[in-house]
Amino acid sequence: MSRVSLIDPATATGVTADLLARTKSTLGVIPNMAKALAHSPAALEGFLGMFAALKSGALGTGDQERIALAVAEANGCTYCLSAHSQVARNAAKLSDEEILAARQGRSEDPKSAAVLRLVTAILFTRAHLDDTQFAAARQAGLSEEEIVEVIANVVRNIFTNYINEALAVDVEWPLVTPLTGSPIPA
Repeated sequence: MSRVSLIDPATATGVTADLLARTKSTLGVIPNMAKALAHSPAALEGFLGMFAALKSGALGTGDQERIALAVAEANGCTYCLSAHSQVARNAAKLSDEEILAARQGRSEDPKSAAVLRLVTAILFTRAHLDDTQFAAARQAGLSEEEIVEVIANVVRNIFTNYINEALAVDVEWPLVTPLTGSPIPA
């Protein structure tokens, strides 16, 4: 059970009602995470702004979902693993094999694999990349725009992982739990 109440969009008023309506317009649904975030209009506004900006960025939906899955797995976030497995399958059209691979920091696609190697390095060095890790991303063909967006997507997903885990937000998606064993290696 969520540690904070989930704000009902039908009874929300003022800026909170407007932000929840914007959530539905942006995401197509109002997930429980947004209903929890709505306690802070500033936090929900921040999430929606970053989501919208990155959605139209250089990284495609498939790589954004791969990043979300890798970050959620590393952080053990059941809510985000569940939500992003659903989105990866239905919106990004990733296969079950590719979803599992992304959770493990891998991909059959060479460019996506490079994205996930960078994600893993960012996560497990807390963004203290060494020159070799950064050079590897460039050598794999990632542009400076894509590198910056990989970092931004990692941060956005850490934010949602932490919100969902700290607030124990109720999962409304088909349940996906973290893999057993250690998180993806650096």
